[in-house]
Amino acid sequence: MRQLIASFLKNQAGATSIEYAIIAGGLSIVILAAVNGVGSTLSSKFTSINTSIK
Repeated sequence: MRQLIASFLKNQAGATSIEYAIIAGGLSIVILAAVNGVGSTLSSKFTSINTSIK
């Protein structure tokens, strides 16, 4: 039983996929924040253009 627990604790086969998942999650948060900022800027620009056309 001790050998099984020791081998389980030393096994790092899934560590890489977990690291990739954490990196992908962080990148998606950064991308969403950037798109949200650009979207609000574009919205205000289009509102300004629409007001000046009227």
